[in-house]
Amino acid sequence: MDYQPVIVKAHPRPSSSKSSPEARYWRQFKHPVFVKEYAPVTSVHFSPTKPHRYAVTAATRVQLYAPRTQKVTKTISRFKDIARSGCIRADGKLLVAGDDTGLIQAFFFARLKETNGSKIVFDINSRAILRTFDSHKQAVHVTKFSSLAPTQVLSCSDDTTVRIWDVPSQSCTTTFTAHTDYVRSGQSSTSSPHLHLTGSYDATVRLFDSRSGQCEMVMNPAGGSTGGNVPVEQVLMFPSGTVAVSSAGSILRVWDLVAGGRCVRALSNHQKTVTAIAFDSTASRLLTGGLDQMVKVYDVSTYKVVHTMRYPAPVLCLAVSPDETHIAAGMTDGTLSVRRRNPKASETQFNASLAAAVLRSGTFETFFGGTLPTIGMGTVKGKGKAKPLGDVNEFRIESRRAKRLKGYDKLLKGFKYSAALDSVLRKQVPPTTTFALIQELIHRDGLRIALAGRDDVLLEPVLRVLVKHATDPRFGEMVCDIAGLVIQMYTPILGQSPLIDSLFLRLRKKVQTELRFQKEIRRTKGALDMIFSAVASTNLPLR
Repeated sequence: MDYQPVIVKAHPRPSSSKSSPEARYWRQFKHPVFVKEYAPVTSVHFSPTKPHRYAVTAATRVQLYAPRTQKVTKTISRFKDIARSGCIRADGKLLVAGDDTGLIQAFFFARLKETNGSKIVFDINSRAILRTFDSHKQAVHVTKFSSLAPTQVLSCSDDTTVRIWDVPSQSCTTTFTAHTDYVRSGQSSTSSPHLHLTGSYDATVRLFDSRSGQCEMVMNPAGGSTGGNVPVEQVLMFPSGTVAVSSAGSILRVWDLVAGGRCVRALSNHQKTVTAIAFDSTASRLLTGGLDQMVKVYDVSTYKVVHTMRYPAPVLCLAVSPDETHIAAGMTDGTLSVRRRNPKASETQFNASLAAAVLRSGTFETFFGGTLPTIGMGTVKGKGKAKPLGDVNEFRIESRRAKRLKGYDKLLKGFKYSAALDSVLRKQVPPTTTFALIQELIHRDGLRIALAGRDDVLLEPVLRVLVKHATDPRFGEMVCDIAGLVIQMYTPILGQSPLIDSLFLRLRKKVQTELRFQKEIRRTKGALDMIFSAVASTNLPLR
């Protein structure tokens, strides 16, 4: 029978989430650049086309920034009042925005302006206003191009109406009037050019169809367990068009549109109102920003928070660049924060080795007929194409190389228990490995053999490990067993080495401190149990 290596168990730690692959990825967004505006930054939008410039809306202007230099490339400053919702079209050539004036004006500039009821479309390159829309009667907080119908613009206004505009004819094609309060968020569906999702301060989320001109679905967050009419701050639809997300207060809700607008999840991870919702480029992660100065990242498969970012002020808007190299956030104090990361070269190209690993789920390394050229292909140096290394009809069985034994495994295999224990008592060896080997020695009845016959030099590392991990909940029970055995074996020699005596004293003090701490915890737990019992008894229903 072959020797079985020592199994090192992975012990969960409270801080393990900080070193998870997910957290490491989001921590790559560093070196934040802070730009100070004159007023709160209410909107940030990245251009879908390279070089992914982003439009920042604050005060009475919309500014276009270059993502690499973080410098302003163009400024749109012909607004008479607060500008809103600067949005760049999918081709990166047009920009639309609104403002709070309520005036109906047309300006021939190189930018887009929309007044409270007037929307002006600017050509970014020619610096000329192309269109002005002027049917809204109050402030327009949302102006967005449709990704499937580039000539359509969706607008949402404080006059409670939602309108669809046709850019070439400069006319309003559809008006939705189902909302009864300010409409502060909206989005055109990315799966159908006729569907539009909106959220209003009347505490409803509505799905409109421009073909019928009617509201096809109403989702009311106030109908949940929280009750009350909580204004809907943001709405966002998944690219599939079957699921939507909305925020009302500090609650994030997920709606199943296929099931008639049924709420399938309600999340409460923010302490204050959620004011911004955004996807990453693949819509596999959902980012939310709130007035609690936090940005949280959710895994949409489980809707669990996988990372949290803290900002210096309450967050009003949030956007992730299409290439996932920048995260931009606008705050209430007028600060624009841009976090950036440097993508690896492997991210810009198709990872053939990863695809091969996924496809190679069985024992095949190559497939018949060479139908998958990236698998089982070799590359000849100096040539641009990959050529097969063997007959196209052959397949090769996966070969596995035997794993080499660790140093302590080799010593255990040779029954050198004392040397094996010494090899894992070094500082660079993780404690999980050290105690895994000690556990193996216990199973072999070899721990006493490994500890026997040690002088003060060889006994010192054993005692230091016990002192260091005596209060570690992962190894505390094993430390007690080992300490009992060491005390039993080496009590007769106490007093002969000042170093060993001091280590035994440190171990005793650490155990006494831990016992006092556990007693305090038990007292606190008892006090809390009494408080909870008293509260529960006062809330019992009267009979």
